[in-house]
Amino acid sequence: MELLGVGSRIKHASYGAGAVIRMHKKVYEICFIEQGIKMVSKDHPMEVIERIEPEYNVSFGEAEDALIKILREWSDISEVVSLGDKWKDGVMILKPGDTSKEKEIPIDVFFHKIVMLRDRLRVMEQRVNAHDKLTDEDKINLQQYITRIYGSLTTFNVLFKYKTDYFEGEKS
Repeated sequence: MELLGVGSRIKHASYGAGAVIRMHKKVYEICFIEQGIKMVSKDHPMEVIERIEPEYNVSFGEAEDALIKILREWSDISEVVSLGDKWKDGVMILKPGDTSKEKEIPIDVFFHKIVMLRDRLRVMEQRVNAHDKLTDEDKINLQQYITRIYGSLTTFNVLFKYKTDYFEGEKS
């Protein structure tokens, strides 16, 4: 079946008459007269009453965002994340409560591990979203858990040079 553009009118065997209101990668979002908005697979057979040619107008920003998402999902390359200037050449000192010897860790080494942790969380997030055996409810539950992990890591935002690199948890 040829792709349908936004505005195409269709008749679905179960939901009745409707119109395509949004296109996604694998599904159409269709507003049905009697059933409301439903997601319908692009492969699902339906009667086309009026076909509108799909438009593929993509802004530079959308293309850039898509490319970044693809690179994050499929690449082992980490983006360059800058350590805040005041922390450069700094040392983190772990001082035990007893008389044991202190441990010094260069902040840039610790920062690199934090960035790697964030990158791996992002990959896990992408894999959860793309998993074909998890239900939508399972994906949502795992996403919420990952968001809470990000929230637990916001303490380390002080190390980042740019706010755009910060960890973000749940928004209130």
